[in-house]
Amino acid sequence: MAECVNDSDAESRISYGDYVVLKRGDVFKSVQIENKKKVIFEKQWFFLDKAVGQLYGTMFEIEAGGSLKLKAAKRTGDSLDSKEAGQDNRHIVDDGRSQKLTRDDIETLKEQGLKGQEIVQQLIDNSTTFKDKTEFAQEKYIKKKKKKYESDITILKPSTRLLAMMYHGREPGKICHLRYDTLAQILTLGNIHAGSKIIVFETCAGLVLGSVMERMGGYGSVIQMYPSGGPTRAGMESFGFPSHFHETLHEFPLCKVNALLTGTLDLSEKDADSQANGSGNGRTESSQETSGVSEEKNSEPQSMEVSVDPQEEMRRAERERLREQRPLIECYTKLREPGGAISLRLTDSWLRHYQVLPNRTHPVLLMSGGGGYLLSGTTVASDAAKARHQHKSEEPVAKRLKLDEISSSCDSSA
Repeated sequence: MAECVNDSDAESRISYGDYVVLKRGDVFKSVQIENKKKVIFEKQWFFLDKAVGQLYGTMFEIEAGGSLKLKAAKRTGDSLDSKEAGQDNRHIVDDGRSQKLTRDDIETLKEQGLKGQEIVQQLIDNSTTFKDKTEFAQEKYIKKKKKKYESDITILKPSTRLLAMMYHGREPGKICHLRYDTLAQILTLGNIHAGSKIIVFETCAGLVLGSVMERMGGYGSVIQMYPSGGPTRAGMESFGFPSHFHETLHEFPLCKVNALLTGTLDLSEKDADSQANGSGNGRTESSQETSGVSEEKNSEPQSMEVSVDPQEEMRRAERERLREQRPLIECYTKLREPGGAISLRLTDSWLRHYQVLPNRTHPVLLMSGGGGYLLSGTTVASDAAKARHQHKSEEPVAKRLKLDEISSSCDSSA
């Protein structure tokens, strides 16, 4: 029991080599903890060495010289809220002369060692129009100045939600503009769980792959299919999985799927390719059934069509997401033609954020318009369907034979 407690405590503390997520406001960045490594985040540089040994979720303050210091707990007397407020802002003129402090004065305050909160308080005291603003306008002013002058960061443990928000906020093109709510639907519709055998084909820098591996918890088997060159796993590496997670990860080139299904695949050539790509988990899963296929890409879905053929798979769910509707409509039609796919649905997710404040609750003006189109369904092998159909069709025949025997015996007795 004591060993389990120690392991749990060690996992909740920051260590060298860990991948972490830096957070300031709504901005995130993924970095790796290294000794004396300079990190640049939100136009500030600092070192993460003093964060080692602290708990995840701890807030730090950046000091002069780039060192980190634990953020002190906020006291009741440290509030910047003003007791005086105006009724409206109609008489306030924004002519740029309401602030007495100049840029040079603010730099001088920084050189004197004043913290961000102290600088914000100086700006409030030297503003000639602050007390005339309404209470809402004062809160907005304080929030804006805090964001500019306070140098606080929070170090968080990587997760699917944090990394999805980070990529979507910083570099949405790398993940095909995949939103975290759509990613959650992919994981849910795919029934991803520990012990599953999943095929993943995506062009989202490995974010979907890492999300699947996190949901499986290091149990099961994940086969990553890649179009050419080699698999992309930058997003997956940002999760910082332990070594036993990587033992469940396999890879297979998409161009050799037809050779695998026809039985003409040269395994020695596959091993040579995996060694050339620098992967240690290049094993071929040719004899195992898979319980799911997850796709996320910008390319046409027909290239993946051979692996979702209902004739080849016993039973599995498929999820496929594209930013355009037309390719998925074609894929939807092709999956319906053989009759081996059921519960096919083509959906478009819509997400809206709300600001919830007293007397100021309203939708956020700037937000994502759509999460992309998502095609989901379940394929059923025709062999199993034929077996069930044959079993049902034989039952009435046996009953008719029995009725014929009864009628013939009645005729003979007569």
